[in-house]
Amino acid sequence: MDPKKKLWVKLEGSIVKWLFMSCALVSILTTVGILIILLYQGYGFFKEINLWEFLTGTRWTPILKPRSYGVLPLVSGTLIVTVIAASVALPVGLMTAIFLSEYAADRVRRVIKPILEILAGIPTVVYGYFALTFVTPLLQNVLDDLLIFNALSAGLVMGIMIIPMVSSLSEDAMISVPRNLREAAYALGATRYEVSLRVVVPAALSGIIASFIIALSRAIGETMLVTIAAGATPKMTLNPLESVQTMTAFIAQTSMGEQAVGSFEYNTIFAVGLLLFCMTLLMNLLGFWIVRRFREAY
Repeated sequence: MDPKKKLWVKLEGSIVKWLFMSCALVSILTTVGILIILLYQGYGFFKEINLWEFLTGTRWTPILKPRSYGVLPLVSGTLIVTVIAASVALPVGLMTAIFLSEYAADRVRRVIKPILEILAGIPTVVYGYFALTFVTPLLQNVLDDLLIFNALSAGLVMGIMIIPMVSSLSEDAMISVPRNLREAAYALGATRYEVSLRVVVPAALSGIIASFIIALSRAIGETMLVTIAAGATPKMTLNPLESVQTMTAFIAQTSMGEQAVGSFEYNTIFAVGLLLFCMTLLMNLLGFWIVRRFREAY
């Protein structure tokens, strides 16, 4: 090979390598930067408020008097909406994935997959107004005690919103199961239903569980839908018919309010954001651990 051409090939390889490495570093440094900002801004809050009081307090009124800084009402509001969303998205998403992977013909799959992708691409603000103006009035015909802003409507619509994520990731996990496992089960006389539930789903279980955790992390971090449909009343309640406030809704509403930047009330945003960051980080780490721990080797 010509020495000049050889040098150019080597230089080109180095440039591409450093370009890809720089792109990887951007995402890493962005995450680190977000964490540093949350810690720095949150420090101003935790200098005044005890961490234990923040994590265990049952009243959250950081702006109104008398002021209280117990974050549990926001956590409970977040969890009740997430649990309702999970009760919708996980079974429906899993059954959709089984249908697409094991039952649907190619022509049907080519129709359903784009529809799910369109569903995933709808802006969350549209879901929020759909919950507020359609789902809530519909449910009020059945549930007399249902308030205009409530956790039930927000959770149901959020479940619909994350179905594409559950179904798509779960289907990818099922498709990766080797064909010979299915054929061996059929050879032993198993029905398609038995192959789906007793062979394919167990073999793809790590990927399915990981899809559940990623979808739930997405639900916990959702902002616009719960801001519009769930309300702005932080309270300790297990009643989904009542108005609640989630952590993300508090952050959105307070950041757009009249609190002066740098004030103590403004720093509550970063304290709640830091807790939210830790919760989603732990869920994602749990998902990665499950994938590595229970991944099948073929």
